[in-house]
Amino acid sequence: MNAQIFVIKHWFSLTAKVETINSASEPFCSGVLRALWGFTGDMRPWGEWVKRQILAIQLIDYILRGVAQVMFVNNSLSGLLIVGGLFLQNPWCALNGLLGTAISTVSAIALRQNRDAVSAGLHGYNGSLVGILMAVFSAKGDWYLWLFIPNVLLSMLCPVVSSALSAITSKWDVPIFTLPFNILICLHSSTMGAAHPFFPQVCCQFQAFHVQVFLSVPVGVGQVFGCDNPWTGGVILLALLLCSPTICFHAILGSIAGLCTGLALAAPPADVYSGLWGYNSVLSCIAIGGVFYALTWQTHILALTCAFFCAYVSSATSKLMSVLSLPACTWPFCLSTLIFLLLSSENPALCRLPLAAVSYPEENRRYLRQLKAWGRAQSSIQEAMEGMKVEKEDGVTSHGPEPLSPSSVNHFPESPADSTRCSHNNRKRKVAGRMRPLSGCQLHAVQKAAQAGFSRLSICRLRIARFILKCRPG
Repeated sequence: MNAQIFVIKHWFSLTAKVETINSASEPFCSGVLRALWGFTGDMRPWGEWVKRQILAIQLIDYILRGVAQVMFVNNSLSGLLIVGGLFLQNPWCALNGLLGTAISTVSAIALRQNRDAVSAGLHGYNGSLVGILMAVFSAKGDWYLWLFIPNVLLSMLCPVVSSALSAITSKWDVPIFTLPFNILICLHSSTMGAAHPFFPQVCCQFQAFHVQVFLSVPVGVGQVFGCDNPWTGGVILLALLLCSPTICFHAILGSIAGLCTGLALAAPPADVYSGLWGYNSVLSCIAIGGVFYALTWQTHILALTCAFFCAYVSSATSKLMSVLSLPACTWPFCLSTLIFLLLSSENPALCRLPLAAVSYPEENRRYLRQLKAWGRAQSSIQEAMEGMKVEKEDGVTSHGPEPLSPSSVNHFPESPADSTRCSHNNRKRKVAGRMRPLSGCQLHAVQKAAQAGFSRLSICRLRIARFILKCRPG
């Protein structure tokens, strides 16, 4: 699967190269806009530059991306904005979050975890939540420096638990979400309790302030990081908007869904307006609405359904965990989202992406379009190959262009009429039956043909097919 994804992305990267060449003569202002556009999405040009820098600069980028990955955002600038919002809420919680992210990331590097996953912040977000929520649940108040000890220890365990859970969830190709954070925080809270002399825990019942209904929407987003300040939630939404408007939109929808569900179930107004009913729905709506599913209007409805379902699960989970004197954390989000990711459906509009191809929603849509185009191109290549095999067996000579020679690989036909006639003859001699997928040798030949400079698929289909046939042994 990873090899096919690499070939597909390498094949369609040719289009981006052609667009870059064609846009070289555009005005300077367009170049500036493209440069600014590079700071949106996953900031791929910035990531390539960071890879060539010293480890200290790389580590800063990993930490910022780890903070942003709490909201499924792989953008270091968004992470910087979120850190600023956390300091606006509570500097002590923000400091613990950064420490947890750094320790978790360094531990993953020491354990030789996948470097691409580390650079994307996937080994930092659980440590970030562990550090922040440990400071929130501590009964010793702010600036209790001894709290750094359990923070460091639990953050070091984050990549260990993540690796163990990934070995299980990889069988179904689903992510682990924040399960390591939930496990470690519940272990810490149940072990210490409220009567511990050094690290006492606060009661699980939140003491929230009452705010207006419209302010509860950004508060619900901020509660993902344990923040009840609407300004912090607004800064986080701005960070999400910078990376992906789709993620920002679904975060707002998820918070509204949690708010409406809490009001419908007659929950205490203080809990509803303080965002405690919204933060799990925010994460669920983002995850389903374009991150792990390619965004269509069907998956958009599925994301809303998951957000409402997650709010119901939050109510049940909170009551169950309160019996054990434990916080609900993000257990509802993990459970409900995993259920919706393991959904089996024959609807082609509900396309769950493989984990190796998951990116931000806009990139996921581009990947899906490229995948469909690749499938159409593969079918056309198979048709041409089968037609030429029949011609070779029957001794029929094609009226199209002469077979390719190594010196003519980079040349297009002078007129598309020859290719049209040849394709027409091939379609007439199409062999019935199901076509087999391309072999590894054939995929490599297609990759070589793409590197040779083909940019218009409609013109070069036949020539690529003949190039593949020529490369085949025998």
